[in-house]
Amino acid sequence: MPVSQHIGWLSDIGLHDRAEVGGKGGSLGELHRAGVRVPPGFVVKTAVFERIIQALEAEAPVRAQVESLRPDDLTAIAACSTAMRTRIERTTLPSDVSLEISDAHAALSGGTAAPAVAVRSSATTEDASDASFAGLHDTYLWVKGVGQSLSMVRSCWASLYSVASISYRRQRGLSEQGVALAVVVQAMVDARASGVMFTLSPTTGDRSVIAIEAAWGLGSALVGGEVTPDRWVIGKITGEISLRQISDKAIQHVPTAAGGTETTEVTGELRHAACLSDPQLQALRTIARAVERHYGRAQDIEWALDRHSGDMFVLQSRPETVWSARQAAPAARATDNPLSQVMSIFGGRR
Repeated sequence: MPVSQHIGWLSDIGLHDRAEVGGKGGSLGELHRAGVRVPPGFVVKTAVFERIIQALEAEAPVRAQVESLRPDDLTAIAACSTAMRTRIERTTLPSDVSLEISDAHAALSGGTAAPAVAVRSSATTEDASDASFAGLHDTYLWVKGVGQSLSMVRSCWASLYSVASISYRRQRGLSEQGVALAVVVQAMVDARASGVMFTLSPTTGDRSVIAIEAAWGLGSALVGGEVTPDRWVIGKITGEISLRQISDKAIQHVPTAAGGTETTEVTGELRHAACLSDPQLQALRTIARAVERHYGRAQDIEWALDRHSGDMFVLQSRPETVWSARQAAPAARATDNPLSQVMSIFGGRR
């Protein structure tokens, strides 16, 4: 694909492009280049977001207004959020940007009149090793048609000014000048089942296992806490399944013909049936090992099983942070005098 200031294809980018494509975009590109199957897509780069913000700044302050907010003034934050989101969602995209996104959308669709895509926020600080900003910004599933995609791109930008996101930045005293947001536009996977997996135990930190959670349909039901998932623990090297917990999965999220998703009831035997077979679990184990090997650290991975092809797709991978932070913590507090620390350790051994 030709190099563009506005658009980057996942096949052409990686983590080194984080400043231009955000954390999620960079990670997806990195996975693609590492040979991991991810849904094809492109990223609307942060340069476009900067153009929009600069145009709005010419009319009235944006970043300075956010930086003037007190972290504890939720009323003022909420009012600012409403105003900023409205301004961004109502803005008109520059014609060259709109044309380039439309052309990329057509190329992604392969001639399909109204392809279903996911439009996903990708902040520059998202999916970093400290997982800052993760989950604070919007994602829109099963978006159909370029018109809706263009609208959802603006909505993703606007989500950078949600109450949660503004509050997060103000509580930490972050400069608004360093904050930007790219948008991933990616082919949707019509998921028979989907879920998450950790390349360590999220309860014990055991690095020798892979923990998998899954439910029927799109992953939004699981991530949103609307369904209790099936759970497995698998030996990373041996493949032995040491834990099986099959839950009562009463609902699932599925796409609608007109676009968007809906919640439907899971009926019959499926409700209490395992949503993954043992061979599918082993396929996920292989993927998890490859992703962890590529990044060199424990990962938190979102995935989906295509209803039609039976292929497994990775939708996102970010560094696991809870146990990694504990393991990285020093065993003892540093002291000015190293000898005194040694003596304190051995002082009781006479």
